[in-house]
Amino acid sequence: MAQRETWATRAGFILAAVGSAVGLGNVWRFPYQVGEFGGAAFLVVYLALIAVIGFPVILVEFTVGRYTDRNPVGALKQISTSSWQRIGWVFVVAGFVILSYYSVVAGWVLQYTVYGLQGNYAADGAAQFGATTGGMMSVLTHAIFMAAVIAVVGFGIRRGIEFSVKLMVPAIIILLAGLAIYAGTLSSAGEAYAYYLSPDLGTIAANWTSILPAAAAQAFFTLSLGMGVMITYASYLGEDRNLAKDAVIIVGLDTAIAFTVGLVAFPVLFSGDLAVADIVAIGDGPGFIFIALSQAFSNIPFGSVLGAVFFGTVTIAALSSAISIMEVVVSYLIDERGVDRIPATLLIGTAIFLFGVPVAYDGSLSWLTVYDELANNILLILGALLLSIYIGWIQTDIGLEELGKGIRNLGGWGTAWIWALRVPVVVTLVVILGLNAIGAYEAISGIIG
Repeated sequence: MAQRETWATRAGFILAAVGSAVGLGNVWRFPYQVGEFGGAAFLVVYLALIAVIGFPVILVEFTVGRYTDRNPVGALKQISTSSWQRIGWVFVVAGFVILSYYSVVAGWVLQYTVYGLQGNYAADGAAQFGATTGGMMSVLTHAIFMAAVIAVVGFGIRRGIEFSVKLMVPAIIILLAGLAIYAGTLSSAGEAYAYYLSPDLGTIAANWTSILPAAAAQAFFTLSLGMGVMITYASYLGEDRNLAKDAVIIVGLDTAIAFTVGLVAFPVLFSGDLAVADIVAIGDGPGFIFIALSQAFSNIPFGSVLGAVFFGTVTIAALSSAISIMEVVVSYLIDERGVDRIPATLLIGTAIFLFGVPVAYDGSLSWLTVYDELANNILLILGALLLSIYIGWIQTDIGLEELGKGIRNLGGWGTAWIWALRVPVVVTLVVILGLNAIGAYEAISGIIG
């Protein structure tokens, strides 16, 4: 078997992890939820939960990956001889399913980039979105995006993923910064900033039962946790890295980018003659990015150009995230089955494409809802919950030993991390999983019956 690949530089690992975290979820979830749940008040809760939930869990995945030098399935086999090793399969299955529909949505983003280049954003955003989703054109853009993912992953860690993220992540940051500056000059930017940033503590007090789970879920999803990406990426690291320091940088950059998306999205929406009630009525997810934003682009100066740059930036972000998900599944075939990288990538890429065809062809979004509810809302949380329990309560020594490498004196920080896993992380994830299970049952039941 060929020697396992590693990152060429620390910057390559950090940029790859940031690229994985910065994806479609940051664009269509974060600004909408901040606005809906009290502006800056929600932002404070979100940032607190990033520290309490997101940071400890990303360290779990980092320590497991670097300790084992394996993909999620191989990693759990190495540190467990009991039924706990099945946790690895939860990560791999979640990644496979998520990428199958993530690629479809990324294909729609690509189409909206073309609409901008053609000056073709419609005043009726819902009608244009309905015409974009479904049919052979949607299948074609799904195929184009998956081909790009396969190409990057096929070149390997250094020549493929690391090389590409060193170009893509700085491009995302530069383009978003430029868009934010321009958005600040739009006519309703001041009103938009007030909606996005001004604290509304009364909203928090009145709706804390919905705000806390929403903020916790966003803190979790925005860091690409629960699908084995950070386990896989950390498995290509050397032992001398300070994992805690790397995690701080990654979490900080991801949060800053998500925040900047809001500085772009809300001035565009408000200047495009969309009121707060209109934005909330349209909803989050696909409605937020494809209907509300595209409709707003049709009503602002240079909207087509701005829209093309925005959706082009989102396409880059989606690619940087998709290659990380693909690597999780590909690394399983390489590590556990001894398959060479190129055939493994082609095999997995083709399988993921085919699995996503029903989502791409179906214009009703029913398949998208089913896939998303099961993978994103159930498997993602379940995998992270089980791994947090296993490291926090059963294999504590492995976690502390690996975290201590690269840190001169771990001291009481290690104990604090373990107890963060044992109590707030586990309790929060159990609550989120329960709420998501109820939501998934209601959503899928509505489609079926």
